[in-house]
Amino acid sequence: MLSVKLLNTEYVSDGAAPVRAARDVSFDVPEGKLFTLLGPSGCGKTTTLRSIAGLERPRSGEIILGGRPIYDSGRRIFVGPSERNIGMVFQSYAIWPHMTVYENAAFPLKVGRRKFPAREMREKVMRVLAIVAMDALADRPATNLSGGQQQRLALARALAMEPQLLLLDEPMSNLDAKLRERMRFELKRIQRETGVTTVYVTHDQAEALALSHEIAVMNEGEIMQVGSPRDIYERPRSRFVADFIGRTNLLEARVVALEGEGRYRTATALGELCATAIDPLGPGDAVAVSIRPEDIELSEQRPHGGNVCAGTVSAKVFLGDIVDFQVAVGDQLVLARAHPSLRTPVGAPIYLCVSTEKCVALSDKA
Repeated sequence: MLSVKLLNTEYVSDGAAPVRAARDVSFDVPEGKLFTLLGPSGCGKTTTLRSIAGLERPRSGEIILGGRPIYDSGRRIFVGPSERNIGMVFQSYAIWPHMTVYENAAFPLKVGRRKFPAREMREKVMRVLAIVAMDALADRPATNLSGGQQQRLALARALAMEPQLLLLDEPMSNLDAKLRERMRFELKRIQRETGVTTVYVTHDQAEALALSHEIAVMNEGEIMQVGSPRDIYERPRSRFVADFIGRTNLLEARVVALEGEGRYRTATALGELCATAIDPLGPGDAVAVSIRPEDIELSEQRPHGGNVCAGTVSAKVFLGDIVDFQVAVGDQLVLARAHPSLRTPVGAPIYLCVSTEKCVALSDKA
């Protein structure tokens, strides 16, 4: 439905070298799916989104929407923003304060090229307000809305024009933590009910994992990995992805031997660990072994099997439903998560165990 191919975008400042904000960015978004561009500030995700919207003119590449080229550097095609049939919700929402909820949602239909009869316009606007649960507030002044209501109104306004593609640029960054968590469910429901193809930009890993059908992790203008939320989290292909998505223990290691297809014995500060790897490795290769805290099993008695090491509880933090343990294994500190029923005190010995499938060896070349 949306295809971005080898997109390059530069910013040029007087007396300074050009800044490559997007470098050979390529991805495809199937119809009806929510695709997220995820990465730290300055990684190029918003530049890519604005290039799709037509608000930035890339240096080279190709953007195809619904089979129609809307940008192609080779054929010198550049379709203007107003001709792309794309809806966009900005970080600031850009709600008109002097208008009511209804008037804000109706605004794109009033100023668009196609003129709608009053009855048809009202039906369209009330339908999208109902989708975002704002129909009962249609006559309320926009100045009397909470942050979450403003966000939903901005979504309704973008959906009113029935766009082929919806672009969302950090739409929840201005909300507090609890409201942001609640709005994730709302946004997922709205996207599912409308079926609109969506590209979502965020730096929040939890948002990306909760909302997306697929995620592209970006860094310094490049896409590091594209995959489902589970693939990105459980099978990272680089140190950056492993470290950026959630929390992980990254252990410097070297490959000792091949143990089977995609399985390697590695030497780490915790001792020898058997790990899996997506990319082929050879004996002596430098790697980082990524282990998620929740994948480490802690016990006071030595468990059977491999990938077991002994340590000492260095610190622990009670978080209600879980307890974060910091375990010292020699000079290496390891973060692990356990059920509150494990009450091993600080300074006491403890054993760590992790399955081979949960140890991911990442090549330095990745």
